[in-house]
Amino acid sequence: MKNFLLSITIVTIFLSACNSNSNQTAKDQPQVKKSALADQSEKKATKSPVQEVISAYLQLKNALVNDDDQAAANAGNTLKMAVEKVIPSSLAPAQAKVFNDIADDVKEHGEHIGANAGNIKHQREHFEQLSQEIYELAKADKNSGQRLYYDHCPMYNNKKGGNWISETKTIQNPYLGKKMGTCGSELETLN
Repeated sequence: MKNFLLSITIVTIFLSACNSNSNQTAKDQPQVKKSALADQSEKKATKSPVQEVISAYLQLKNALVNDDDQAAANAGNTLKMAVEKVIPSSLAPAQAKVFNDIADDVKEHGEHIGANAGNIKHQREHFEQLSQEIYELAKADKNSGQRLYYDHCPMYNNKKGGNWISETKTIQNPYLGKKMGTCGSELETLN
């Protein structure tokens, strides 16, 4: 009888211990999955300083597409700050050269756009000049992994035309906004 009770006690302890380990393992697995997902999201969220400049430019472009001068002003200020964060020595030599060549102009355009909420025509004039600078920077950014499109509007500026960078293949015209949002064509695919 003692052997029987002892056997039942040992089996109960053994089963409890096994059950406890399997519950613990099950509890740990979701945390591992969450951690792996968090790491992937963090990698996606971490952008290079050059990508942050391009991202601020794209915010500006989208504000102009929507005829939103205040959002364009905010994006202009964001662009200026993004340029100031870039440390050229941390870039590849060819990219650093391009950045050094355009940085002052990009900051100046961002500043003008930021200071001209209420004057979208003036913002678009600076955007046109800024777009050429950002085009040069995007061409030099070989490792971004982001596909960009270099687009052209033949109607802007009394049919002199204007170019811009876009993150979408679909034409979204920042120069003519909602009035003629699909006017334009793709000139080049970048990256």
